[in-house]
Amino acid sequence: MSFESVSGAPEAVLVRYGELMLKGANRLDFENTLARNVRLALEPIVPVRLQREHARLLVFPQGRMEAVLQRLQQVFGISSVSPVWGAPCESEAIVECARRVLEDALLAIAPGETRRFRVLSRRADKRFPLGSMELDRLVAARIVQASHPLRIDLDRPELVLGIEVRENRAWLYARREAGPGGLPVGTLGRALCLVSGGIDSPVAAWMAMKRGCEVVFVTFHSPPYIGENAVHKVMDLVRVLGRWQRSARLYVVPFAPVQEALCDAGAESYRTILYRRMMQRIATHIAGLERAGALVTGESLGQVASQTMENLACIEQAAGLPVLRPLICFDKQETIALASRIGTYELSSVQTPDCCSLFLPRHPVLRGSIATCEEIEARLDVDQLVRAALANTQPHNLGHTARLRKVST
Repeated sequence: MSFESVSGAPEAVLVRYGELMLKGANRLDFENTLARNVRLALEPIVPVRLQREHARLLVFPQGRMEAVLQRLQQVFGISSVSPVWGAPCESEAIVECARRVLEDALLAIAPGETRRFRVLSRRADKRFPLGSMELDRLVAARIVQASHPLRIDLDRPELVLGIEVRENRAWLYARREAGPGGLPVGTLGRALCLVSGGIDSPVAAWMAMKRGCEVVFVTFHSPPYIGENAVHKVMDLVRVLGRWQRSARLYVVPFAPVQEALCDAGAESYRTILYRRMMQRIATHIAGLERAGALVTGESLGQVASQTMENLACIEQAAGLPVLRPLICFDKQETIALASRIGTYELSSVQTPDCCSLFLPRHPVLRGSIATCEEIEARLDVDQLVRAALANTQPHNLGHTARLRKVST
């Protein structure tokens, strides 16, 4: 549907909330964070004015309506958005506006096609003299003509003319686009995601954002064994994910010296578990720097040898923070479907080696023991390995609002 085709462009975008409606006494804090995130998301596109309504947010952009709609579909906490036309809260004015909105919607219907149609009103202002059903019938009777390719169907409509009667204005729409739902980023604190170039960890980061976490990223790189393409791939993934929140900060940790030391310590079958335990230690330090309250990983139960219950327990024991695993019960196809939806699958599918492919054991242990891990690590100066990795860690600002923090040891 073209906005330019209607006589008088939409005045605003009506933003509907999702879970925010269930937050009771804390709802105002969630709404304030959502409004801030909306403003930050649209800042690079066009100046906007925001107007708070009960259970709604109205966004008044200075042009570029289609770009604004698309961007709002990437703001967590929004259940749906509609471009809306405004009318005075009077029956005749609403009917006239409804006629124009419907005529615009009909432009998308090919000749000879029909659409099941209904009017659906919501009377938020109870002072309006007509009830919702009365307004539905009045508008439908006045605007649906014999020449229209419409058939009234209240149960399974394909085209809905929506009307929201508010205190000072009625808002009408014929288009409703889904938002991502969830909670506004930043309402549940900050988390640090251990991200690789694979399919899983970017999806896990996205799911943590959806639950209200602002996510900072860390990746582990093993030069000279692994080339720079691996880091560039992760940076591209983080840039994509950064569109779903207000920042995109990535820490790149040199990991080859740690892997070499673990190889020298022996116990080849434990090698991957020991890699991941060291990653947890390093990530916990960076999380402290970022004031993050949890680590996020893309692990899924039973997907690979290191992801059995026993091995996950071995890995998590080395962390100093809770470890969130949003994909723990996903199968691979579910993760791939979500990666395709959020825009990371194509990048993740580019084949590049990562640090975990380095010095892989021929027969990895399936049911590791924490005691055995600690016995092997006792042969090394673990603290010094962590300090050396942190000393050479490089932070990268990949989003317009991210601030770099120097890594200290």
